[in-house]
Amino acid sequence: MIGYNVYYGGGTRSYTNILNVGNSTNAVVNGLVEGKTYYFAVTAYTLDGAESDYSDEFVYLVPGFLTLTRGGTPSAPWQIRFPVAGGHSYELQQSVDLVNWFTVWQTMGVSNVWVEFDAAVNTSETLFYRVISH
Repeated sequence: MIGYNVYYGGGTRSYTNILNVGNSTNAVVNGLVEGKTYYFAVTAYTLDGAESDYSDEFVYLVPGFLTLTRGGTPSAPWQIRFPVAGGHSYELQQSVDLVNWFTVWQTMGVSNVWVEFDAAVNTSETLFYRVISH
């Protein structure tokens, strides 16, 4: 073995991209889209061009994308959705002034999925939300 190829794409075992990382055992994959799920596998190759079978597949949901959806009626809660990665904890925080933040919900990412929180509607004040990942 003299090097590795990292394969990835938007579907299981459907790799549309390849990244040759040489003999490095780490790689940075740029250009991934927030909120999108990617599937990765790695192969090793030799000097004469022989390539191994794919490794076990790794699934990754790119964090960072938060959606806010209005409820069906004026008094219905807003739905806040964002992707989480396994092994990380998340805090959804709320503020009225962008200075003082209060945790309104916490969740643990068990796997790469989207989570949802229903935020109560209060029309008398403007509310801001942010997600903190640990």
